[in-house]
Amino acid sequence: MLKILIVEDDAQLAVTLKYLVEDNPRYRVVAIADDETSALNAAAEHRPHLALVDLQLARGSTGFAAAVRLGDYDVPCLFVSGKAPGFSMPDLALGCLMKPFTAEDVHRSLAAAEDLMRGRDTARRTPDNLRLYEPDLLEEEVLESAFIPSKRSLKTRFEHWIAGTQQ
Repeated sequence: MLKILIVEDDAQLAVTLKYLVEDNPRYRVVAIADDETSALNAAAEHRPHLALVDLQLARGSTGFAAAVRLGDYDVPCLFVSGKAPGFSMPDLALGCLMKPFTAEDVHRSLAAAEDLMRGRDTARRTPDNLRLYEPDLLEEEVLESAFIPSKRSLKTRFEHWIAGTQQ
């Protein structure tokens, strides 16, 4: 059974997501948090296997910050957002499920996330509103040629995402 933490500031959506997740007996929601602090407390107490994290959280915290800190507890994250970042962030999350979504979207997204977490090939059909983050093939090719590229910092990528550009 996969233990899941939901990090969502909209209480009604969090409860709906809980019911959608637990519609599949393979998944159990161990806690719901509405900001970074409560997410970290829940991670310490419940040791979830995966966190579903909204990008805009309560009390001025963000899903990005929560994902970074949940990484300290070895909890992989799957972002759940109405507006997905325009760039991959495999260092922060497995991917992003875009709102709105159906129960089937949630179940297929969880199955894909579980495959990634367990190192299995993600050959399953994924929902159209799910974007999985994988390391860029170009970076792998460049590393093989012994050239060390400069990579935009996470801060720069956030700034471009917030500004709506992908330079």
